Amino acid sequence: MIRISPAAALLAALTAPPAGLLADTAATTEPLTIEDSSPMTSPVFGPQEDGDFVPDWAKDAVWYQIFPERFRNGDPSNDPMLADIGGAWPDEPDKPWAIHPWTSDWYKLQPWEEATGGGMWYNIQRRRYGGDLQGILDKLDYLEELGVNAIYLNPIFMAPSMHKYDGATYHHVDPTFGPDPEGDRALMAQETPHDPSTWVWTEADKLALKLIEELHARGIRVIFDGVFNHMGINSWAFQDVKKNQRESPYADWFTVKSWDDPEAGTIFDYEGWFGVSTLPELREDENGIVAGPKDYIFHATRRWMDPDGDGDPSDGIDGWRLDVAFCVAHPFWKDWRKHVKSINPDAYLTAEVIDPIPVLRAYLEGDEFDAVMNYNFAFTCAEFFYETSHAIGPKEFDRKLEDLRGAFHPNVAYVQQNLMDSHDTNRVGSHIVNRGLGHYREWGDYFGKSKAENPAYDTRKPNAYEKQIQALVAIMKFTYVGAPMIYYGGEVGMWGANDPCSRKPMIWDDMTYDPETHNPDQTMKDSPDSVEQDKELLAHYRRLIAIRNAHPALRRGSYRTVLADNDANVFAFVRELDDERIYVVLNNSDGEQDVALPVEDTGAYTDLLAAEEVAFGTDTGVLDLHLEGKSGRILKAAR
Repeated sequence: MIRISPAAALLAALTAPPAGLLADTAATTEPLTIEDSSPMTSPVFGPQEDGDFVPDWAKDAVWYQIFPERFRNGDPSNDPMLADIGGAWPDEPDKPWAIHPWTSDWYKLQPWEEATGGGMWYNIQRRRYGGDLQGILDKLDYLEELGVNAIYLNPIFMAPSMHKYDGATYHHVDPTFGPDPEGDRALMAQETPHDPSTWVWTEADKLALKLIEELHARGIRVIFDGVFNHMGINSWAFQDVKKNQRESPYADWFTVKSWDDPEAGTIFDYEGWFGVSTLPELREDENGIVAGPKDYIFHATRRWMDPDGDGDPSDGIDGWRLDVAFCVAHPFWKDWRKHVKSINPDAYLTAEVIDPIPVLRAYLEGDEFDAVMNYNFAFTCAEFFYETSHAIGPKEFDRKLEDLRGAFHPNVAYVQQNLMDSHDTNRVGSHIVNRGLGHYREWGDYFGKSKAENPAYDTRKPNAYEKQIQALVAIMKFTYVGAPMIYYGGEVGMWGANDPCSRKPMIWDDMTYDPETHNPDQTMKDSPDSVEQDKELLAHYRRLIAIRNAHPALRRGSYRTVLADNDANVFAFVRELDDERIYVVLNNSDGEQDVALPVEDTGAYTDLLAAEEVAFGTDTGVLDLHLEGKSGRILKAAR
């Protein structure tokens, strides 16, 4: 989820083309303001043994975020029915509805959608495509070949929405993600939901455990999305409160503003997350979430981290991503971390907190979270690589990155989830298309501007030049300090505006997709956008991931900026570990650049990205390089 405009989110939820990595059509940007053209280096930054509280494995992670309902439909027999989406906005069961064709034109309304009379933004929230856990299992070979070794799953717990941030439970996987929805519901009906001794394992739950097992067998870790600030109106606890009012055993679980009381003339009313009535908030006091729901959350946490309860967490998930963590008071997170670490000391905890450094510090001191979804990395990279209205040069880029690296315990930087996009943003390709539209860092303003409801937002497919920029950003992401994260489909060139259009069905090479011919307002595009996997971009991502996985210096090594040239718009840094030294050089300008890179090793260098040797003069301490516009090199010294 996100911090701003939650209701809207839920209800709608350069002058010449370069000749670089990817050829192009023309594009335009505004010129950078040049303050100082002298080269620049930074102090050495590196990991620290003392006070290390982050999981060691997370320093090697390459994350892949999966939005389950849109990743793959592996089992059409469990596709949700109209009744399954009741309780999610817009909840109108009398309106026509059907499972949406996976390969259809995204903005084209299907016949049953036209019949609702609701328009694009109404119908797009009712869409279900049938993605499920079997779909993820079916594509484990793809993930393994891509090279990722850590998966972040958006919520999979039972909930009526396509995003599932409106959980009906925390201890059961949604039946429509498993093989026997009807049987699962019958099993769940036998439980006393707040009593873990009565909990059963449904077929969907068991499939989730199989997924965990299969991922672990391939050396891939997995974390679940925890949504502990609120539940959905389908929650068993909330439904009991709604029915039994003050007499409900869960009456103190939620912030009830008024009860049904004919004599007093009041009706049942409660606090919804940011006022959203379908998301009743769990009640908090000065210590965070109150005892009843806190106990339930702690039990559900243990269930997924140690499923068989034998004290060995190897069959459970490897950690959690915490939704809207800023909405829950710090004492709760401190207690919850102790609970998590008592189950698995090696568990990884990352939070969705989209705030400047001073706010983040309280979450990353070792007693709450190990990392955050690193939106500040994304903001900084966007400003440097492609945003035109708020462009920064290499020196400012370097300063902002240095601030981020030094803000917390040094080891936190090595496990931060370095992303460019997610389910709560426009996709990086579309962001580049719309690079002059707004400022990513101004989250509240940009969130709305980057939605397709904005007539100024261009929903077209990125062109070759824009894809080239994405490829350059990827070089930075996979070689910099921190754990790179891919939002599903970014590696094959998927594009889309902000939620809900960043949540299109995954593009697979065994399917034939309709071209995108329609605009959001149902007018026709001037020319159709073909929809297929971008094999060139996919190969680039695979190559970058393989390079990172093969070279410990890129995962755990020290960092030092060696060149930040505002005049040439070139940025370079070095990563070092033991006897491995790797230089990364990025030409962010449109034009070709001859770069004199200061280096420490004499002899030959190998360009890991191009797999070719580069010779340089051994007496000068300078490596003379020629870079095409919007391109980069990853250079390993022969030592």
